[in-house]
Amino acid sequence: MAVVTGRVSCSKPIMVDAFVYLQSLTGTRAAAGPQRATAKVAIPSPSMLYMRGGRSAVSSAVYPDLTQFWDDVAGAYRTAIRYFADRGCAYLQLDDVSFAYLCDPKFREGCRLNGDDPAALPQTFAKVVNEALRARPAGMTVTMHTCRGNFRSSWVAEGGYESIAEAMFSIDVDGFFMEFDSARAGSFEPLRYLPAGKRVVLGLVTTKQGAIESADDIKRRIDAASTYVPLESLCLSPQCGFSSTHHGNAVSESEQWRKLELVVQVARDVWGEA
Repeated sequence: MAVVTGRVSCSKPIMVDAFVYLQSLTGTRAAAGPQRATAKVAIPSPSMLYMRGGRSAVSSAVYPDLTQFWDDVAGAYRTAIRYFADRGCAYLQLDDVSFAYLCDPKFREGCRLNGDDPAALPQTFAKVVNEALRARPAGMTVTMHTCRGNFRSSWVAEGGYESIAEAMFSIDVDGFFMEFDSARAGSFEPLRYLPAGKRVVLGLVTTKQGAIESADDIKRRIDAASTYVPLESLCLSPQCGFSSTHHGNAVSESEQWRKLELVVQVARDVWGEA
């Protein structure tokens, strides 16, 4: 658990060297070729510094007023994002499980024990993310990924998005990667809060088990989601990464490839080759 014992800031680039290396392999800034891809960098969302420990994990001596803490966090993120932008980053993803965790009554009770109001946290987190992104350069695509846990094929939280959807969708990102691979994520109904011009990437293909989903079932679920969001604003992906740590998930390499092939096949059937 992260514990804040001093003022939060970003004094030097973090993981920018790894991004630059990836970028050199994608061809984004390498010699022109027939296939050019965009290098994406994924970083923890600002709320991840607070969500597990809450107020008790932030020094009251350093931050007697949490307003200053959130201002510092947002400023540190603006600096960190600028380091990536200066090296040509055009696609940034914020990994943020806090919104999905706040759908779970057990986690919300834990927030109360930490001295927080779980009903107020979604707006607090949305505000700091928006402040962190306030100075992002024109042309940088930013998305947010949220899930309910993925360590070694396990999960932590459950509950639909209804209680957090309005706050989460107020965040100024271009798209949201949302977990929808099981009943734990609830219905598609909260998607009705998605603002026009934003996209939702439906995580309908699980990364927790190797069983391969039915293409027809996935298409039916996309159709159901399209009653709340126009089809052209929907996309398809796996529910999370195939591994959150080096331990891996209970999915073989061949099953991973088959799941990715399934995503491509269904996407082409639904949206066409483009």
